[in-house]
Amino acid sequence: MLILELSFTDSPERLAARPAHRERLLQLHAEGTLLAAGPWADDSGAVLIFNAERPELEALMADDPYYRTPGVRITGIRDWTPVVAPAMPGAGGPPAR
Repeated sequence: MLILELSFTDSPERLAARPAHRERLLQLHAEGTLLAAGPWADDSGAVLIFNAERPELEALMADDPYYRTPGVRITGIRDWTPVVAPAMPGAGGPPAR
């Protein structure tokens, strides 16, 4: 899993690009590629959690112009190994008792 961290400014370009970006996020979530995403409460940035490998995430970011929009800056991409997380598509259920 990968965590994508973003920082924002109040750029009008970012605000204009946001609806299309959020539609794309809904698609990725429905596909199981995006587990969770959302802005910080003060709208200074966002965190997105992807069930993807680095090459797939880079391709997704290349396809979404939001990541290149003025006012959006990628501040980090980190590998994440959750100890507790929601069930993922295709992961099966809990072990049998």
